[in-house]
This record gives sequence, structure tokens and C-alpha cells, in this order.
Amino acid sequence: MSRSNKRGLTRRRFLMGGAGSLGTVFLGDTFWYEPQAIQVKKLDLSTNRSGQPVRMVQISDLHLNQLSDFHAKVATRIAELRPDLILLTGDYLEEKRNIRGVLDFLKKLAAPHGIYAVQGNWEYWSRLEGENLRRHFSGVGVQLLINERADINVSGQALSILGLDYPSSSNQLKLLMQTVDPERSNVILSHVPAFAHEALSPHIDLILCGHTHGGQVRLPMLPPLYLPLYTGRFVAGYYEVSSHKIPLYVNRGLGTSVLPMRFLCRPEITLIEI
Repeated sequence: MSRSNKRGLTRRRFLMGGAGSLGTVFLGDTFWYEPQAIQVKKLDLSTNRSGQPVRMVQISDLHLNQLSDFHAKVATRIAELRPDLILLTGDYLEEKRNIRGVLDFLKKLAAPHGIYAVQGNWEYWSRLEGENLRRHFSGVGVQLLINERADINVSGQALSILGLDYPSSSNQLKLLMQTVDPERSNVILSHVPAFAHEALSPHIDLILCGHTHGGQVRLPMLPPLYLPLYTGRFVAGYYEVSSHKIPLYVNRGLGTSVLPMRFLCRPEITLIEI
């Protein structure tokens, strides 16, 4: 074999080895590291209400197939944040319909002013929705809101949590808006971010959503490869909606769907002070 052929083979092996190493790193990041690398994002909001700030933690989109050390780590991180209340924005289940695993996880959560939840599309697909899910959640101290309002008082601040169910028509949203008290701080929980925002009351202070997973796999300089229905322009993070410029926040979720991978889109716990 000539020296030039040996040099060509050596270069080829080097390039193939480098590509293989990059592929291994990419797979390790997307299938192991990032799906486990929880990120806490903080959102501070000011209102004209009286009272001390309220600390709320939002989590979303568990997609729990099997309870694991990851979920114990999530519960520990939430406890370290010392929330006044915890808010859950849907998609707790996956194909295995592991409601027992979901309930075991929820038992690990605690907040002095309660845990409040809405349903996502996966609860309906799993046929574990509505009053059935409400009974399950109630047994572990979680209040499921199905187009209804819950009132609490935290540190002198009167707060209402309004749960917008999935799916909800514009008429259901309008009925829910009729329950809004302008003297209270009003937070909407909605699994999906894209709904009839113009029907919102001007007295809504914040909307918290999930559903999108933040795109789950994000390539630099490119839009998300896939987003589910009812996402609209709301992929992840902070937005303002309606003519009243109501803050809307989209949590990237904790779990994954379709493929157990994330890239440049870590799982999220949101800490909100209002």
C-alpha cells in the first residue's frame, strides 16, 4: 500500500472516529443528561394588590411512565423553594396510564396553602379524566379544578386560582370569567396556551400553561421541529396576551413525549412571586 493511501485511510479513520465521538456525546446529552437536568426558572410579577409576595411553584407535563429517582429529585427541589402553593398544569399520564405512579409522586409534594391542578390532553386520551381523576387527586391532597375557581389567602393577599379545563369552549371560558373577583389576585391554570384570549377578564393577573414541552428538541437558529395543537406562537417562557396585556407563561415541562429526549430544552420547575 502506498504512503498516500495510508495517509488517506488514517484521515478517514480520524474523521469517522471524531464523528462517532460527537454522535455519542449528542446521544448522551439528549437521551440521558438533558432529560434529567432540571432547571428552575423564576418569574417575578408586580400587582397593585396589598399583602406580602406569594411564592408559587408550577410544574407541568410529567408524562410519567415509571416513578424514578428523577421524580424524587423534582420533589426535593420543589421543597427547597419553599412555595406557598403548588400549581400543576396537566399531562400527568402516558401510554402506561400509570395513575398509581402519578399519585405516589404527588404524595411527595407539599405546600402550606395547597396544591391545585388542571387536566391535559393525555388525561382525556388515557380515559382517566373528570370526576374519576378528581377523586384520585383528592385522595393525595390535590384539588383538581374543572372550569372552576378556588380561593385562598396567603400572607394577607387574597388569591384566586381559576382552572380552565382541557378542552374548553369559548363559552366555558366566558362562564369562568364571570366568576372573577376584581378585588383578588387572579391566576388561570390552562394546560394549553392557545385559547380565546380576547375573552379574558381584564382582572386576570397571570396565566400559567404547559403542553408544548418548549419544543423538547431545539436546534440552534431553527424553530421547534414539532409543536402540538393549541400551541400557537407560545412555545416557552413569558408572553403577553389580549388587549389587556395579561402575562402568560409557558412551562417547558418535566417529562418527554414520543421520544425520551431533550436537546437545548431542559425540564423546568417555575418559581413565581406575585
